[in-house]
Amino acid sequence: MNCNIDELKYNQDGLIPAIVQDSGTKEVLMMAWMNKEAVEKTLASGETWFYSRSRQKMWHKGETSGHVQKVESVYYDCDADTLLVLARQMGAGACHEGYKSCFHYRLQSEGSTTVEGEQQFNPDEVYSDSGANIINELYDVIAQRKKELPEGSYTTYLFDKGVDKICKKIGEEAAEVIIGAKNRDKDEVGYEAADLIYHLLVLLAEQDISPQQVYNELAKRRKPVK
Repeated sequence: MNCNIDELKYNQDGLIPAIVQDSGTKEVLMMAWMNKEAVEKTLASGETWFYSRSRQKMWHKGETSGHVQKVESVYYDCDADTLLVLARQMGAGACHEGYKSCFHYRLQSEGSTTVEGEQQFNPDEVYSDSGANIINELYDVIAQRKKELPEGSYTTYLFDKGVDKICKKIGEEAAEVIIGAKNRDKDEVGYEAADLIYHLLVLLAEQDISPQQVYNELAKRRKPVK
């Protein structure tokens, strides 16, 4: 059976589950949801895009961490209601908890769980002593995107849309941080704060302002310790 993107069987919310499998080892890495636009961008860019049901927006796997997934092929099942994405996982892994695969918990018959597999990195410590370094590295990537404008990149999309779109995204992400804070959700605040910082860096690059200028301004405001 052959079908196109429009003929895939999306659910009532316009979404279809996508299972990502390592193209070399065949290990199942993760499962996430795609809408039609995410499927299109995944095929066009050669990297995975998904749709977040909780945040109600598209997201590009590895856009900020660098742990992108290079897509080799996409299959659908016999009912055309599930996708299988064969990809090469870049970076440490697919799981935000630091493991290569999101499927590292084993459910036991008595209902308990055990953790299998080796944690590739500690997500709470990986940048604990190098905050400025990761900011500078991310800015360099964004500046490179501005120069090259690679097709399929979300950063390219922002630069193409211009300063009004970038500023709108900053406002939206700031609102998400506020909502997370009001809900006392530390994980959500951390996640949305990272989104906000990323979009601020895009704005800095658009304005040809380096992070060092911001560091210098903050240093001016620092009061000496008595």
